[in-house]
Amino acid sequence: MYLITGASGGLAQTAAELLLESVPAGQVILTTRAPDKLKSFADRGAHVRYADFAEPDSLEGAFAGAERMLLVSTAQVGSRIGFHRNAIEAARRAGVQYLAYTSIVGAGIQENDAVVCTEHRATEALLRDSGLRWNALRDSQYAQAVAYFVAPGAVATGTMIGAWGEGTVGFVAREDCAAAAVGALLGRGEDDRAYEVTGPEKLTYRQVCAMIAEISGAGIAYAPISDDEQYAMFDAMGVPREYQEDMSSSPIPWNSDDMVSFSRAIRLGHMSSFSDAVQILSGRAPRSMRSVLEEAAPTWPPTIAAGPAPVGSVAEAAR
Repeated sequence: MYLITGASGGLAQTAAELLLESVPAGQVILTTRAPDKLKSFADRGAHVRYADFAEPDSLEGAFAGAERMLLVSTAQVGSRIGFHRNAIEAARRAGVQYLAYTSIVGAGIQENDAVVCTEHRATEALLRDSGLRWNALRDSQYAQAVAYFVAPGAVATGTMIGAWGEGTVGFVAREDCAAAAVGALLGRGEDDRAYEVTGPEKLTYRQVCAMIAEISGAGIAYAPISDDEQYAMFDAMGVPREYQEDMSSSPIPWNSDDMVSFSRAIRLGHMSSFSDAVQILSGRAPRSMRSVLEEAAPTWPPTIAAGPAPVGSVAEAAR
């Protein structure tokens, strides 16, 4: 039997749908903290079970009967390693033989101190030492994160502000990450290795900015800023520097230590991996960044008439 954790989340739900295209529903176990959200899968015959990584006693029984498991990483900065340890140990006790884990590009670079990469690197070490057969699926930055979170602000203000510098990223569509994960779960990969899961090209944020400007018709300036300036910008917005269990008061669901260290890793070239893993594991070519931007464009705000703000004034405002 095949198991997917966190199955009420976006990537995991997409993976579950893809898995059901290849195996009977009765061979699929989906675990979640919110079983009611997966009623449609249960109605189709999948086994939906409650599991919470913060409640270790809930895990072994939820994983029982599974031979191959996809561990979808949690988003809880600071708690991620402990939660993943609970899941891996429970999988081993439950008799799981193989575990695929959604990691992140840059996790294999020891000097990469981005918060997200250090936590995923620690989880990968737990996985290697678990005695299970495994794959680490090091997903690149989601193209959708740029298309739906960064692009609207750039179109609205005429400026794309960030500390990414001229570092390159193999932006990847979220559905391609899901397809690669399902391919690994079904045994299409080589055991006991990491795969860098990327899109079809490496791009700088400056190049992506130019694409957004072309697609939207807006005049958009690319405005590189320093780490300190980015911290100041997030501070002014009320974004906490460290992760809090309740992030509801923050205008962005990520803490600034996480975001600034991620931008710095891009700038330093630590997130520039590029591979054909999507094609190998899923059997299909990955989507381009342009296609994701074009799909998202109808959700962007109207273009401004005044044109982009001067880059110097943007940097000054971020101080």
